[in-house]
Amino acid sequence: MYPALAVLEALRSGLEDKAGAGSPGLTHTRSLEVLWVGSSSGLEAELIEREGITFEAIPSAGVHGVGWKALPGNLWEILKGVFAAKKILNRFRPDVIFYTGGYLAIPVGIASRLFSPGAGRPKNLAFVPDIEPGLALKVLARLADRIAVTTEASMKYIPSEKKLTLTGYPVRKSLVSWELRTAMRALNLVENLPTLLVFGGSKGARSINQATFEILKALLRDMQVIHITGYLDWPEAERIKSTLGGELLERYHAFPYLHEEMGAALLAADLVVSRAGASILGEFPLFGKPAILVPYPYAWRYQEVNARYLAARGAAVVLEDGELRDRLLSVIQKIIADKDLLDQMRRAMSVLARPEAASSIASLVFSLESSAG
Repeated sequence: MYPALAVLEALRSGLEDKAGAGSPGLTHTRSLEVLWVGSSSGLEAELIEREGITFEAIPSAGVHGVGWKALPGNLWEILKGVFAAKKILNRFRPDVIFYTGGYLAIPVGIASRLFSPGAGRPKNLAFVPDIEPGLALKVLARLADRIAVTTEASMKYIPSEKKLTLTGYPVRKSLVSWELRTAMRALNLVENLPTLLVFGGSKGARSINQATFEILKALLRDMQVIHITGYLDWPEAERIKSTLGGELLERYHAFPYLHEEMGAALLAADLVVSRAGASILGEFPLFGKPAILVPYPYAWRYQEVNARYLAARGAAVVLEDGELRDRLLSVIQKIIADKDLLDQMRRAMSVLARPEAASSIASLVFSLESSAG
């Protein structure tokens, strides 16, 4: 969701820049029409509509790793999604469809190919956020006119080299708009202590949270901790916070979720402990943040591949989920106490940054739009 919002931001900025420069075919009154097709479950619809974007939901379901009993029902949901997507496309008539992955994109991709060539068929741009594309993106890569990838390592997973463009992972401008002093003040942090950021993604990560709770007092003796728990473990974080007092309480900054302030947390942190979802490939390099990465163990290997990519470049350390309780404290203490190591990891992470990723993908959209029809 956030990569797509970053690209949309760049598209709007690009139209304003071109209109201001008096580009041929563009006027100050030209606008960008956007329709977001997604799932009715979760926070997606609420967040997208809050951004002022028209949202429509379609049915769909995954097939990768699904048992044979559930497979027929899931295939039927996909078929229903194709018909629903075709109705939406017939009505909206997009020039370009931008996919950021997920099984819900498959019905839209299939529906887009049901248009006859030359009869208003939209162009398809797929973005591969993780290094290794998931099954949905592997399917969409065959349907796409162009494919944007986050790192050069993705190229070995996608055979259609002529379609590929290395763009990086798009990050919202608001994420990097903070100044350090403002960020520290917004989160009530002090300047004379190392800062550890712990989070597991938008929904949290129970094993990371539990391991952090167990070692929290030991951590707080040496550093301040920003802990983004997710809503599921938030009651326990509040309970544990109530047991702290004095200096330890002042150093523990727990939140169920951060939206706009996430940029402040990333900027202020000296070290991050997190899962290894695709966003680490864009956000951590942009902020130059050394990381301890804990790939989610109960899914396909995407997070493991992402984490190993950063670790191989000296920017991160990988801990397996089962090692958290035994090793998390010692690994944090070792890295946070070694200023030279922190600096080395910070430089290694910063080298991987691609701050123009959103603009690069927006340029692909404009290019496809100009050739649509």
